[in-house]
Amino acid sequence: MKLINWGFIGCGDVTEKKSGPAFNEVEGSKVVAVMCRTEKNARSYAERHHISRWYTDAQELIEDPDINAIYVATPPSSHAIYAIMAMRAGKPVYVEKPLAASYDDCARINRVSEQTGIPCFVAYYRRYMPYFQRIKKMLQDKVIGDVMNVQLRFSTPPREFDAAKGKEQPWRLQPDIAGGGYFYDMAPHQLDMLQDLFGVITQAEGICVNRGGLYEAEDTVNACFKFESGLCGSGSWCFVGHESSTEDRIEVVGNKGKLSFSVFDYAPIQLVTSKGEENIEVQNPKYVQLPIIKAVIEDLQGFGLCSCTSVSATPVNWVMDRILGKF
Repeated sequence: MKLINWGFIGCGDVTEKKSGPAFNEVEGSKVVAVMCRTEKNARSYAERHHISRWYTDAQELIEDPDINAIYVATPPSSHAIYAIMAMRAGKPVYVEKPLAASYDDCARINRVSEQTGIPCFVAYYRRYMPYFQRIKKMLQDKVIGDVMNVQLRFSTPPREFDAAKGKEQPWRLQPDIAGGGYFYDMAPHQLDMLQDLFGVITQAEGICVNRGGLYEAEDTVNACFKFESGLCGSGSWCFVGHESSTEDRIEVVGNKGKLSFSVFDYAPIQLVTSKGEENIEVQNPKYVQLPIIKAVIEDLQGFGLCSCTSVSATPVNWVMDRILGKF
């Protein structure tokens, strides 16, 4: 069995529980080094997670001869830089979502992957989680008949530091780092899930405004979109609503029923048909990225196939950039 020795570029919150520990849970996989520009953070993460070495320079980590795969867990603005560096060094990459801070950067990553023959995978881990696998199976089994319409609604109150200025402002609110505001951070998971269920979105339009005045990025987004099959859908996102309006819901309307589910809080799946209403609970793994990380590792080892490649992830950025009016 081919051993996959990982180097992490970035060791922030997402690597603590969602992803980091999962790499050592898969047979034939091991984390051997981490990198962070801040020495204190790199050393602390390595010591707490029993990782043998740490770096403050990404190039040094990529050139480490003991490392043969790279995990990029930085803000989106640097995803393309690090992914391309790794692929040009001959090392496969697993990149946090979204693939990049713009559709154009996604295209750059795909070109280099094609030129080098080195794969790039993307952390749209919900595709592989049992909760969403159950939803996909129900739709394939046509429990609600043929799908007629899709509606996405997401609302949340402002976060504690949203009104902060300068260096205190969350990086997710800085478009030059994140690609947009919270929309560019939250919507990727939702849009990727919809495209995994219903196919690629080929038309998308949006209206984006700032209603709260807490920061410069958009805080309210409304969109409509059309899938390649002809199915239409709509979405609304509000990141400055009152707590009473908090909502995380996707409704799939069929000609024989309705299927409702959440994307972030994994509320019970709600099925409504002529037979009545049913609430279905599905348990997810302790480390939510474990199923996709296992698929990536098995793909690299030569006996599996992970569908979540940079090519399959790129349409998400195309849709978001269309909604935000970037082109």
